[in-house]
Amino acid sequence: MADDLAKRRLRAEILRARRRLTDDERRAAERSLAARALELPEVAAAKVVAAYVSVGSEPGTRALLDALRSRGVRVLLPVLREDDDLDWGEYEGAGSLVEVPLGAGRMTLLEPGGARAGTDAVLSADVVLLPGLAVDRRGMRLGRGGGSYDRVLARLDAAGAAPALVVLLHDAELRDTVPAEPHDRPVTAAATPSHLHRFP
Repeated sequence: MADDLAKRRLRAEILRARRRLTDDERRAAERSLAARALELPEVAAAKVVAAYVSVGSEPGTRALLDALRSRGVRVLLPVLREDDDLDWGEYEGAGSLVEVPLGAGRMTLLEPGGARAGTDAVLSADVVLLPGLAVDRRGMRLGRGGGSYDRVLARLDAAGAAPALVVLLHDAELRDTVPAEPHDRPVTAAATPSHLHRFP
């Protein structure tokens, strides 16, 4: 219960800080994040990357999506199913994205409008970009708490797949510790506008 409260407080703190960023700061961070992520050998060598389209105040992913696609990388984007699991579709450029409202008071997602590849499509990824609010020095990630990516990680584990797990963050979102639960698993690396951080 204490960990749950700590997670809620940390999520609220980070979301407040993200909302204070200006549009210019967000655009600059997005460009820097794309360049930084492409410095990771796993990303630079990837043939398939499972990613996501940033929305709201999330660190921007679109510059990275376009850079990957221009290199011939197959980019898979999540499609949220009714059971909160993730299906996948291929990114074919910004014009191929469709807006999907999640309901009253919730955000609108951008998802690929084309054919669905199935929940197991993520198993083909060399790199999985995970959304997150913070990562600590052990590589433990704090997500938004919806559980969709916990299912993705469990699917990867069950299949014995071991893609690089990468989180894109703002500089202040790398923390000494974040609350973690026994089922949480560390990520491979976090990219911030200023640095790359690799974890054991």
